[in-house]
Amino acid sequence: MVNALDRTVFEALFEPRVIALVGASSDERKHTSRPQRALRKHGYQGKIVPVNPKSREIFGDRAYPTLAEVPDEIDHAFLMVPAAAVPEAIEQCIDRKIPVATVYADGFAETGPEGRRAQEELVAQAREGGVRLLGPNCSGILSTNPSCALSVNAAIEQLDVKPGPLAVISQSGSMTGGLLSRGLGRGAGFSRVVSIGNESDLTVAELTDWLVDDPATGAILLFLETLRDSERLAAAARRAVAAGKPVLAYKLGRSDVGRSLAASHTGALAGADEVADAFFRAHGILRVDNLETLFELPALLAKRKPATRHRVAVLSTTGGGAATVVDRLGTLGVEVVAPTDSVVDALADKGIAIPRGPLTDLTHAGTKAEVYGAVVEELAASDHCDLVLAIAGSSAQFQPEITVEPIIKAAERGKPLAAFLAPHATAGLNRLAEGGVAGFRTPESCADAVRAWSRWTPPAETPEPDLARLGAFGEELAALGGRRPNEAESAALFGALGIATADAIVLPNAAAPDAVGKAVEYPVVAKVLSSDVPHKTDAGGVVLGIQNAAELADAVRTIRRRVGETHPDAVVDGILVQRMEHGLAEVILGFRRDPEVGPVVLLGVGGVLAELYHDIAVRIAPVGLDEAKSMIDEVTGLAVVRGYRGLPPGDLDALAAAVVALSQLGSVQAPAVAEAEINPLLVLPPGEGVIAVDGLIVGGEGQEAP
Repeated sequence: MVNALDRTVFEALFEPRVIALVGASSDERKHTSRPQRALRKHGYQGKIVPVNPKSREIFGDRAYPTLAEVPDEIDHAFLMVPAAAVPEAIEQCIDRKIPVATVYADGFAETGPEGRRAQEELVAQAREGGVRLLGPNCSGILSTNPSCALSVNAAIEQLDVKPGPLAVISQSGSMTGGLLSRGLGRGAGFSRVVSIGNESDLTVAELTDWLVDDPATGAILLFLETLRDSERLAAAARRAVAAGKPVLAYKLGRSDVGRSLAASHTGALAGADEVADAFFRAHGILRVDNLETLFELPALLAKRKPATRHRVAVLSTTGGGAATVVDRLGTLGVEVVAPTDSVVDALADKGIAIPRGPLTDLTHAGTKAEVYGAVVEELAASDHCDLVLAIAGSSAQFQPEITVEPIIKAAERGKPLAAFLAPHATAGLNRLAEGGVAGFRTPESCADAVRAWSRWTPPAETPEPDLARLGAFGEELAALGGRRPNEAESAALFGALGIATADAIVLPNAAAPDAVGKAVEYPVVAKVLSSDVPHKTDAGGVVLGIQNAAELADAVRTIRRRVGETHPDAVVDGILVQRMEHGLAEVILGFRRDPEVGPVVLLGVGGVLAELYHDIAVRIAPVGLDEAKSMIDEVTGLAVVRGYRGLPPGDLDALAAAVVALSQLGSVQAPAVAEAEINPLLVLPPGEGVIAVDGLIVGGEGQEAP
């Protein structure tokens, strides 16, 4: 544990010697009677102290009217009183110097502003008195070694929980029992299970950090509705990777709700789901899409760290069964590799002929243990793949010695090995579990697990801040005096970061169009210049392809009229006249500070249809050059500048450098900027760089993002 105080709280939470059940009931129909029964059923060896002013004894345990009258030193108080009575109960916990109190009552932050204020007051009271809080709105905890089933959850009371290496932290109290039952149904064993509730004090991040140091825990499973205390969760996840304890997350929230609140396209594109993926990727957390995968994947990851390559070799005794997984792997972008000539030749020397395609189909030949065993052994020994996916048909159900036993033997070589049993083969799956092999019951969870493994990378290294560029950027920003920059001022800010912008001149409101003169070469584009009009095209504030002074004069009048109609209250600084630029591709490059995880950088297909295409890559900022290049590779639409089908390549080095430069706004030394976006950023031919032709910056130097 990090320090002695953390160790004290951890032990009081999961391994208490004396538990006070405040509000315990002798009525078996009430939830408040359940923790006492659950503790006894699961073999709790400590002392249970019911606290209820109306009872002298509950279920055989001596009851006391108040905490003050309990003669024992109490480690953990489980508070089952109404929300209005919780502050008084906390005060009694403070008086008794109880390290941890779990608050079952709801009616706090989840109910709205008034409930949030009550929760904040409760936390302040507890912290001042030295009491740590789990909850409120929390169903409790389960620990298996030593046993402590301190929960109002009916599933925890009734299920026979198998001890094992999996720890579960759930932000959903109602799902805690469901997760436990699903895991037990797949043969999983558990070390700790926590319903975290409102996370008013103890958080997912803090408990994850502690569980990294828990000898009973081998993997940490998170059921998340949101991300809180992301900085500590990131640090905990990185420690977990180093300790060989994978952190797996199932996170809700794939909807678009709330994206319209952002000022830039970047805010709309980098929604909660994309940002969560970027956060997980950056810190070595595996995200799964199926609940079953949470419990079936850990065996594949046991005592492993992220690999540098993720090539998958597949063999099967059922063509159709294999296709149900391999088809999904293809759509998920997993690299499935064919056996090499050396593998084929080595097996031929043993009298075994296998196909040379990506699927080693042994539908007929593999019905013999010596054949299936030889092939899976050869694949496990070969360096052309990094994971072997072994698929078995009916033999797994009726003749496990043909496929299941050879799979277990091949797994002893140490290479990651996953097995999907196409039939309902409980005995075969149990045998795989006994042998320490990850066995999957459905093609969906199998493909999901392999996908998650294939995207599991070491935590990203944070690049050093570019102090020279950040200093120049800060000077430009400070010169604005706290005013939100318009497009011309934003261009100067991007220039300070080293990102080139198109030649332009500002035509003041009182100036005639011919004042442009020869400062900018025709053809030009004219745009309204106003920090109050972030989306100029939507406001009618842009005219393209202007060929001469006469057309420019018409454009200026048109822009002023349209913007006056669409944004009558906008402060207009003038008209920006900019040289028309052309490139091989338009990209959107953006930065924003996400309220859950902090700074992120985004790259995608740009232009006015950026939100429609939604073809993006998102990372936690800042990023290094290698990560920037991986973002370019990830955006499908950028194939047009990657040399796709003979198309002329773009200056990808310059594009990657621009991503790195903008991402520097995420450095702790960077000035405060809420959002920054270049859209479009034009990609030019190799050696010619990239050029920004439109952009905005929001929320710098004390400004508030709209």
